[in-house]
Amino acid sequence: MPQLYVLAPVEFNSAAPTCDCVAHGFGNAADHPERVRRYPSDMTDAEWAVARPLLPVPGWLRGRGGRPEAYCLRAILDAVRYLVENGIKWRAMPADFPPWDRVYAYFRRWRDHGLVREFHDRLRGQVREKLGRDAEPTAAVIDSQSVKADAVVRSDSRGFDGGKLINGRKRHVVVDTLGLLLGVMVTAADAGDRTAAHVLLGQVADVHHRLELVWADGGWLHRQPRRALPGRVRPGPGDRQAKR
Repeated sequence: MPQLYVLAPVEFNSAAPTCDCVAHGFGNAADHPERVRRYPSDMTDAEWAVARPLLPVPGWLRGRGGRPEAYCLRAILDAVRYLVENGIKWRAMPADFPPWDRVYAYFRRWRDHGLVREFHDRLRGQVREKLGRDAEPTAAVIDSQSVKADAVVRSDSRGFDGGKLINGRKRHVVVDTLGLLLGVMVTAADAGDRTAAHVLLGQVADVHHRLELVWADGGWLHRQPRRALPGRVRPGPGDRQAKR
């Protein structure tokens, strides 16, 4: 006798019919239907509760003019997260998100005004404090990774890393001792680590004034400009101090 199986419904995040974002509370987002959250990249209610207070207050709500937001800010963030996680094109945004050009307009405005970095840095500070650290780090680790570039990547933005035998680009990354991002820079793969460190560590030092110590491997340690390194440089991240 054939057996019948009934599939149990999948539990997604709540559809949030009464979204508490600024666009729903004071703007025109109520004119658009709520989307049901179904993708793994969608924020949970707990994540949204943390992210919501960190979002910038729009100019129109501060009496600076402009048109009130017409799309749910939580849906905008979910769309950006979907794009980053899945590596799609902006124009390939699924139809249940706001129109791709509106999502990109929000992202571009936040990026150009430094709000994406501020949002990230404030979240990092909260994570550090929750783990018993100071919000601002005093020690960091710097390293790089060469990755292959696709054939469509322009030749003037990639190079050949002779040490790793990789034709592509190189990511130069500075993190705190918890592995949380402090700074990143992308160059052609043939760019020297010392040259990149001069620029990247200078940028990190301009933002994180309490940084005193940077761990690096041997390739970063020769002839580093004093300004680029806000404190001392030591080889190897294995000797990390617990309270850094």
